[in-house]
Amino acid sequence: MKKIIEKDKSAVVEVQKKLSVWRAFLAMFILAGVFYGIALSLDRRKEQQTYGVYKPWFAAYVDVTSTPRYSFEHLGATSTPNAVLSFIVSSKEDPCVPTWGTYYTLDKAGVTLDLDRRIARLQQQGGQVAISFGGALNDELALNCTDEENLLKAYESVIEKYGVDTIDLDLENNGLTNSEALDRRAMVMARLQEKRKSENKRLTIWLTLPVSPQGLTPEGTKAVSQMLSSKVDLAGVNVMTMDYSNSKKPQQSMFEASRDALLQTHRQLGILYKQAEINLSPVTIWRKMGATPMIGQNDVASEVFSIEDANSFNKFAVEQGLGRMSMWSANRDIPCGENYVDLKIVSDSCSGVKTQKMSFAQTLSVGFGVDFADDASILKDEEEITTVQEVDDPTKSPYQIWQETAVYQAGVKVVWHGNVYTAKWWTKSDLPDNPVLQEYETPWRLVGPVLPGEKPIPQPTLPTGTYRAWSGTEIYEAGERVLFDGLPYQAKWWNEGESPAAAAVNADTSPWVQLSPVQIKALMDSTSKKN
Repeated sequence: MKKIIEKDKSAVVEVQKKLSVWRAFLAMFILAGVFYGIALSLDRRKEQQTYGVYKPWFAAYVDVTSTPRYSFEHLGATSTPNAVLSFIVSSKEDPCVPTWGTYYTLDKAGVTLDLDRRIARLQQQGGQVAISFGGALNDELALNCTDEENLLKAYESVIEKYGVDTIDLDLENNGLTNSEALDRRAMVMARLQEKRKSENKRLTIWLTLPVSPQGLTPEGTKAVSQMLSSKVDLAGVNVMTMDYSNSKKPQQSMFEASRDALLQTHRQLGILYKQAEINLSPVTIWRKMGATPMIGQNDVASEVFSIEDANSFNKFAVEQGLGRMSMWSANRDIPCGENYVDLKIVSDSCSGVKTQKMSFAQTLSVGFGVDFADDASILKDEEEITTVQEVDDPTKSPYQIWQETAVYQAGVKVVWHGNVYTAKWWTKSDLPDNPVLQEYETPWRLVGPVLPGEKPIPQPTLPTGTYRAWSGTEIYEAGERVLFDGLPYQAKWWNEGESPAAAAVNADTSPWVQLSPVQIKALMDSTSKKN
């Protein structure tokens, strides 16, 4: 009986030790979160001193030509009565004549849709309008209006007609993939900004692009690069967080997919601005980003952006300091009627989910203001905060410092230039901060910065006795596992007298490979269940 009790006590002590390790991890993560919040707050305070108080804005897209005609009175009843009017496209008869959805010229829209008067009424209620060019269904002006002077006049006629200083270029399909149109559009935008600047006016330009949870497409990054190389002062890049199709993992919620899309776009924009020799801090890049979810039922039948997704997405956007929030569309921010049979078929005039009228606008606009003039545009690169590449200190880093000659298994975390990265798959010699635009090109996923006050986090180790301790006098067959300095290693091939220590220095020639943290955790979980 005494031996059994002692054995039980021993097992309890062993379990307590294991729990203590994981409690220590939990405490470190909580502490890291606190430090991160402090660091982010100080970073933003520093930028506010440089640029003034940060004022993001919200504006829903309004489909001008959709039926039934949308009443701006609905927007006037919210705290953010702004609208991004869409879409200005080429006339079918003359590609250099701007129209609303090919149906109405500017003058005809004023008469038939009473658009000018409705805009004036919205402005009386404290709202503002921006104009969006392009969209998915028709041709954006630069696509077929090939004469640069006529193209400039076409854009200018819309800007002057509605008295706006904020425009939105919604580039999709051919409007995004046509290289000549990209060049033409960028040159004209740069000229328009310079011309208005000489007249003591401003022109704020947002680029709206499709996105996936993996970030901007190669065509999207090219569009941004073209604008920057043409010296267009982009207010920001607004991504359409919708219609992910196969790029979204089945288990992901729409919020999770949209959050990942913003994080990847933020990473890509950091690279694109550096390539354009514009130094922007991470906080400023968030300010120069926007997001536009498609509320309710998306075009992909399995994708529904719920009010719960909207609430989580808004909180994430505000926390990051996103410069703009929009939605597609105000026309749809109302539940479908009882006679609308199949909610999986997208409607232009209802969301397909059960919510109160304007619920999505009210949810997504929390923390966002109304003034377009206070957005993230006209930030001069010479005024930006210059970031210095950090030298990593092992005593102040939570994980090992990345080494070019080391091999890293999936799940391993490293520190490099002040940031923590996780290996997505087996990797060697791949720089964690290699400036690749597409997420699939790098084996590393950026987790976040090393936080002030961090120390090395104890790595999970297996209890003594899980495997034999390595011995320099024994022979090991392929697949055998040993413990070396408390860490488990597996033999890749037959070997004798070769230390696992060499695996970290020259992984290719070493017969040993260290088990990953994921494998160690699985072993610990398995051991706990047996006990």
